[in-house]
Amino acid sequence: MANQVVSLSGETTQPSRADVVIIGGGIMGVSIAYHLASAGVRGVVVIERAALGSGSSAKPLGGVRATFSDPANVALGKRSLDAYKRFGEEFGADIGLRQVGYLFLCRSEAEVLDCEASVAVQNSFGSNSRMISGAEAARINPFLDPEVLLAASFSPQDGYAEPSRAVAAYAAAAQAAGVRFLTGTEVLAVETAAGSIRSVTTNRGTIRTDSVICAAGAWSRHVGQMVGVELPVTPVRRQIGMTRQQPQPYPEVPFTLDLSTTMYFHNYGNGMLLGISNQQAPGFGRDFSFEWLGEFNAAARICAPSLAEPDLEFGWAGLYENTPDHNALIGASDEVSGFFYATGFSGHGFLQGPAVGELVRDLYLGRQGFMDVSTFSVTRFHNDDETLVREVHII
Repeated sequence: MANQVVSLSGETTQPSRADVVIIGGGIMGVSIAYHLASAGVRGVVVIERAALGSGSSAKPLGGVRATFSDPANVALGKRSLDAYKRFGEEFGADIGLRQVGYLFLCRSEAEVLDCEASVAVQNSFGSNSRMISGAEAARINPFLDPEVLLAASFSPQDGYAEPSRAVAAYAAAAQAAGVRFLTGTEVLAVETAAGSIRSVTTNRGTIRTDSVICAAGAWSRHVGQMVGVELPVTPVRRQIGMTRQQPQPYPEVPFTLDLSTTMYFHNYGNGMLLGISNQQAPGFGRDFSFEWLGEFNAAARICAPSLAEPDLEFGWAGLYENTPDHNALIGASDEVSGFFYATGFSGHGFLQGPAVGELVRDLYLGRQGFMDVSTFSVTRFHNDDETLVREVHII
């Protein structure tokens, strides 16, 4: 389960014309490409300046869940989780899906009340999440100290999978359906005229097109600026560490997160994957360091003491693509015809990728999707409507 990027067979020359150009070759870009091609859209080109899945999708493991407090995010998460469960059947691909569950730890009355409300929302969408006692949480996850827990929410259907494998499966299926992938290719400009998309210029030349889909993750603000659309996406480094592999497996535990500190952990082979959403200055730096370990250790000593001072074998640093409310941007621009966007997932891109691929396909085709995406429109940041203030996620 080492970090991986995705390569495809065959060299692809850059065409002079495309029906739609997707900027970004991570999970979002390849999912959108696959769903467009599967719907019969031809002339789809994906541009990726490095290798497919080399951005945030290069994370060795990514959570998959429908456990949110906001109905729209629950819908995206559940739709995607269902799609990931079918990956083996539909693509013949093992994406390493492990439905070990998600466990959110509550150590204050406010957290208990919030989780109870969230579980009610999740159950209304068919989730099997439930509230459990601290003692039951410790039975499910023996690393925990039940004495510090008031309660927890547990969703057995959730878990984690390997993003690089999902990217590879989508990309291979999309390529087989006629999608062109241009890796090692940088977008230099997106030209518009009379309020419409006209072309995309890369380091390899110009592609005439009427439609551009921005799936550029942490780099999306720059893409938006090329067409005069403000996409409020800020890059923030996030880091995780993997402990040394042991001769014997650790007990299998859920993806566990302490709501008070944002410390989280779960299995990684015969070791553990550890992290914490500590404060980071915005920026594109992706160098791994151990600076977060102090905060992790302090949090672990409270609710999972045996995980403090871990013996880390290696680590990973990647970028969250945060929006001001930590919710995604999904929509079609009102300012520039033919400009679509799917970005700003704030750490939830992998778990929402399949569903968002469907939604952007339907936006492009001008047809009704499985849910209303208006609450994800960038226009929510253009006014002061309090109804558009949404939950702030912690991972």
